[in-house]
Amino acid sequence: MLMTMTTYSCPRCRVQAPADALTWCCPQCRGPWDLEFASAPVSLKSLASRVNSLWRYEEALPLATEIPHVTLGEGRTPLVPLTDAVSAKLDFLMPTLSFKDRGAVMLAELARRLAQGGGLRRVVADSSGNAGTAIAAYCARAGLDCVVYVPDGTSPKKLEQIRAHGARLTVVPGDREATARAAREAADEPGTFYASHVHNPHFLHGTKTYVYELWEELGGVLPDTVVVPVGNGTLLLGAALAIEELYGHGLVDTRPALVAVQAEAVSPLAAAFHAGAEELTEPAPVRPTLAEGIAIPNPPRARQILRAVRETGGTFLTVTEDQIHAAQLDLARRGLFVESTGVACWAAVRATAPRPGLTVVPLCGAGAKTGLSPSSTYRA
Repeated sequence: MLMTMTTYSCPRCRVQAPADALTWCCPQCRGPWDLEFASAPVSLKSLASRVNSLWRYEEALPLATEIPHVTLGEGRTPLVPLTDAVSAKLDFLMPTLSFKDRGAVMLAELARRLAQGGGLRRVVADSSGNAGTAIAAYCARAGLDCVVYVPDGTSPKKLEQIRAHGARLTVVPGDREATARAAREAADEPGTFYASHVHNPHFLHGTKTYVYELWEELGGVLPDTVVVPVGNGTLLLGAALAIEELYGHGLVDTRPALVAVQAEAVSPLAAAFHAGAEELTEPAPVRPTLAEGIAIPNPPRARQILRAVRETGGTFLTVTEDQIHAAQLDLARRGLFVESTGVACWAAVRATAPRPGLTVVPLCGAGAKTGLSPSSTYRA
C-alpha cells in the first residue's frame, strides 16, 4: 500500500480525497487537486553526499518515504551564462530531453506504489509530446502498462520516442483540448491511474526541484528573476511552491519575481493578467504557433497561475513567432539546440529591458525532438 500521509484537496470546493486513491479530480467541480503536504527544511551542507537525482531533496518531496524510488538520474541540469545578467538552466539535458521528467518521475513513483497495493491495471496520460514521452519512459522504468493520448499532428519524433518506451499510442483527431477530453474519459475507467501533469499535484512537487537546484547551484540564494514558459503552468506553479517553501523555512531572505511567458498567438493568461482579472472568463482562440507546447487556450489552474505571478511582483510577457524563430537560431549559434517552445523565455528576455540582478531562463526541450522551426510558416 501507499505509505504516505498526504491528502488531495480541491482549492475551490475544499473537498478532500486520500492520495492513494485513483480519484484524479475533484468530484464536485472536476477541477485539479492540490496536495496537503508540509515540506521540511533541506540542509544545504548535506546535499554534497546525497544521491545525484532530484530525490536528493527528500525533505521537500511527498513521496520520499520509501526506497528505492523510480529514477533515471533526472535533475541536476547545468546552469550556464548567456550574458552577464542572464543564465540558462539546461533542462533539455534530462533523460527524455525535456523538463517534464521532473514531474513524470513523481507520477510514476506514485503509480508504482498504487500498483503494489493492487487494483491499478494501467497508466493513462495525455500530452502534446514531451509529457507523454516522459510518462512513457518512467512507466517503462517502473514496469507499468502505459497508454498515451496525443493530438493529431504531434511531432513524429516524439511519437517514435513514446513507442520506443513501450507505451501504446492513441492519436486523437483535433487539438490539445480534444486529446485531454479523450484521456479523461479513459481515466474514469476502473483500475486506471491518470498521470495528468495538469490535474495531479505530485507533478508540481516534481517540477519545484527546478528551483531547489537553482538554490543549491547558487550557494543558498535564488536569482532575482525566474522566467518560465506557461501553458498549463506546471513549471511556474512548481517554482512558486519551491520559493514559498525555501522562504518559509528561512533558507532564502527574499522571493524572486516570477515572469511568465506565452506565445502571442495563444496567450489567455497574459491577457487576463494585464486586464487585472483573477481568472479566465473564456478560452482563447486556438491559433498556430511555433510554441505548441504552451498553446493552451483554457488552462485548468489559471487562477493559481495568475495569483502566483502577482504575489511575487512578476509579470506576463508574450513573444511573436519571429521572435521565437530568432531566439532558436541565436541559441543554436551559442551551441544550444532547443525546440521552439523551449526558447520562448529567451525570446522574451532578448526583447525586453533587463531586470535588475540575475535572471534565469529554462531551456525546456531538446531541438532534436522537433528540428529547426520554419522562419515564415506561422506568420500572420
